[in-house]
Amino acid sequence: MHIPISFKEKIINCFGAAGEEWLQSLESKVTEVAERWGLTLQGPVTNLSYNYVLNVIDEKNHPYILKIGLPGFDFTNEIRTVQHYNGQGCARLVKADAEQGAMLLEKLQPGTLLSTETDEEVVIQNFCRVWKQIRRPLPIDSDFPTVLDWANAFTKYQGNFSDNDGPIPNEWVESANAYLHKIQHSSADNELLHGDLHHENILFSSERGWLAIDPKGVAGSPYFDVVSFLINHLFTKPNPEVLLKKRVDLLSDFLDLDREKLLKAAVSMSTLYACWGVEDKDPAWNETYQCAKWFKKLLDEKN
Repeated sequence: MHIPISFKEKIINCFGAAGEEWLQSLESKVTEVAERWGLTLQGPVTNLSYNYVLNVIDEKNHPYILKIGLPGFDFTNEIRTVQHYNGQGCARLVKADAEQGAMLLEKLQPGTLLSTETDEEVVIQNFCRVWKQIRRPLPIDSDFPTVLDWANAFTKYQGNFSDNDGPIPNEWVESANAYLHKIQHSSADNELLHGDLHHENILFSSERGWLAIDPKGVAGSPYFDVVSFLINHLFTKPNPEVLLKKRVDLLSDFLDLDREKLLKAAVSMSTLYACWGVEDKDPAWNETYQCAKWFKKLLDEKN
């Protein structure tokens, strides 16, 4: 079974010893789940991130996606998030085994990534359609993690660089944290968020149109659920700062979002992503932090 070196490195950087142990058992786990569910493996997808995702077919030759991840809260949380979407705006869950860290999902065909579309306005329009489709109130008595839980990464970052010797100034991190808390505490529209809705997590189905995949499942203001899209696929394009402004302008218009609140959410979340990137030794953290500075520049210009 082919497991790319880049995938192994990402898992170890993120999960440490637990990730190494999981990687050692991955091939046997995939084989066991496939046999138990009557699946034939057809190889992994090309854009692996933090889960091992394979194309499979069942005994009737129907195609599906098999997703194997580290068992635990995050994986279980994704299962219940997909269940809550119930196939509306999101790929359907066929079956799951939380203890084994396994999900069998609807395969979206042809499964074209939103990132393949070259017209930026068309991309944004399709994103907005999916964003609207997956808006959901929080289930009664839900215990989904919240963006405030995510914000603990700010405190952790400042603790790791208590002498203010980190790549992101602690004063900046504190300001981003304040934005996040202010938006969340003042928000009357707390709901279930996808948590990672960007170009690679929106795929085209010839039967059902554009749909989301791989939700994180987090409670918070819907303003937070646009930021991972805003900062994605910027630095491969000409003049990324201009493109970022265009995205902000079009999104705030198409989704009827308050532009100032959107920019504050964007500063906070992109800074949070950058802090995560520093912790995970992701070399792209600097580009993410640059986006946070551009968002702040737009916010200052507005004021």
